[in-house]
Formats: sequence, C-alpha cells, structure tokens
Amino acid sequence: MRTIVVTGALGQIGTELVPYLRERYGAEQVIATDVKAAPDAEEAGPYAALDVMDGEAFYEVVQKHRADTIIHLAALLSATAEAKPLFAWQLNMGGLLNALETARQLGCSVFTPSSIAAFGAGVPKLGTPQDAPQRPSTLYGISKVSGELLCDYYYLKYGVDTRGLRLPGLISYAAAPGGGTTDYAVDMYRQAVSSGSYTSYIAEGTYMDMMYMPDALESIVRLMEADPAKLAHRNAYNVSAMSIEPGMIGAAIRKQLPDFRLDYCVDPVRQAIAESWPDALDVSAAEEEWGFRPQYDLGAMTADMLRELRLRLPQVPPVKAG
Repeated sequence: MRTIVVTGALGQIGTELVPYLRERYGAEQVIATDVKAAPDAEEAGPYAALDVMDGEAFYEVVQKHRADTIIHLAALLSATAEAKPLFAWQLNMGGLLNALETARQLGCSVFTPSSIAAFGAGVPKLGTPQDAPQRPSTLYGISKVSGELLCDYYYLKYGVDTRGLRLPGLISYAAAPGGGTTDYAVDMYRQAVSSGSYTSYIAEGTYMDMMYMPDALESIVRLMEADPAKLAHRNAYNVSAMSIEPGMIGAAIRKQLPDFRLDYCVDPVRQAIAESWPDALDVSAAEEEWGFRPQYDLGAMTADMLRELRLRLPQVPPVKAG
C-alpha cells in the first residue's frame, strides 16, 4: 500500500484506522472520506466528503489522489440495518459495488470488512469453521455474505486484489457505540467509568466473539501487506481474540472498579441477532495464511480500556468517607 483512500473514515473503525495508517504510511498518503463535511478531520490530513453510493464521485476521489488501495468501511451496522433494511442494502451493496468498479478501472486493491454476522443457523456454535455454510437471518448478514461473494467475483473475473476479514465485535475507547449488536461491550466500559453501572441489552451467558481495536487495525494492515500467493481465503478470514459474554466483562471491570454494577434488560431484537451468530470462530486459516496473532485478551483489554476512558470521560465521583 502506498496511497490509500478510506471510506467511512468517521465511523467506528475509521476513526482509529486513519491515524494508524497515517503514522505508518505518512499523513499525506491516507485520504479520509465520509458522507459529510468534517472540518476537524480536514485539519488532520487529506479529507474528502464522499457519498459512496455516487459511483462517479467515488471514481473521481480515487483518481484525483492516484490511490493504489481502497479501504472500504462505509456501511450500516447490524441493529441499525434491521431497522432500515432497504437503505442498508442500498448502502452496503451499492457502496461496495462502486468501490470494486473504481478499483477495476484504476487498478487498485480493495479491503472491505465482512462480519461474524455472515453466519446463521446450522453451523457449529463453537469453533465455527472458516468454510462453514452461511445462511444469515439478518439483512446485515445477508449483505456481508453477498459482499464476500461479490469480492470473490471481482477477483476471479477481473483480477482485482480484494481482501477482507470476518470481524467480530470490536471494542474501542475512541468511538461511541454505533448501532452494532456487540456494541453493548463498548457501552459497558464507558458507563462503568461515567456512571458506575450498566444495564445490558444482551442476556447473561450470551457468548460472542470480540477483539480489541488495536488488534483489528494491525490485522487489516497485516492482511493487506501479505503475500497474495498465500491467500486462499482472501475475502473472508475468520478472526477473533476472545469469546466472551456480558458477565465476563462485568467481572473484569470489577477487578479495577469493585463497585461496578451490571444489570440486564434484554432487547429481543438484538438478542435474537446475537443468538443467530457463532459463539467462537475457528481462526486457523488466518493464522496459517498471513500470520494472524491478536495481542490482547480480556484482562489486558479491560485495563487499557478503563485507563483510556478515564482520560476521556467524566468519572463517577468518589464516595466520601463517613
């Protein structure tokens, strides 16, 4: 990667990926884009307002900056997609098609994230294989499976260098929850610092794969820099760092904040989405083909999350003695 255009740069992943890439490749070599004007973002480096559903505008941005890589993050997340299914399909698939067409015409490589939501009923919940059948029951999941297949098509038919990860829930201190089912974990850490308690919309004992954002960022770069000859599953690698449920996160938080209280008020829509996903993915293909190695477990992630959030959020006032 030399010059990189990032779509959805103001979203959950993009907020941290853009500065990560700029530190690695140079600020002027990473062009951040999102659907709205963002003066603050423009001050940090090259920025362009871009509606990814506008194919002509997409092409013009990539051509203007002579980019060789497109990291396409713009998409509607799981719970929000269920509330707006038609718009989610138009954005998630229309935007990806424009990214791929631009890449085909200009000779770019493309990264786009898939998700654990690409799986559905009928697969093993534990150790879900890399090549397990995919029958998701959500519009978000359907769009992710379709995206994987579309990227495969552009690779096989046109030779576009497409690559992707099936990302688990991503936990980050930099971005607020953004409409994903796994975002309860992010919100729990934030509420632990700001209020001392959290009410989870996901039921106790509901396991889902998670990863701390620094591991996700490193995984994206490592995959994009990998030898293409070794990539047998180039558009859909299972990746995860931990399989956890709300109570485990609460217990990890209480090791540092003993008075933290965790309650439950289950949202049936998001709970149903969570139950349709695997509990734990088999990540051996990513390990073998390009060296996937997450660094953070639950304890290390919790310590870092709380330390960073204490610097960013108002905190629970200390209890006065007596």
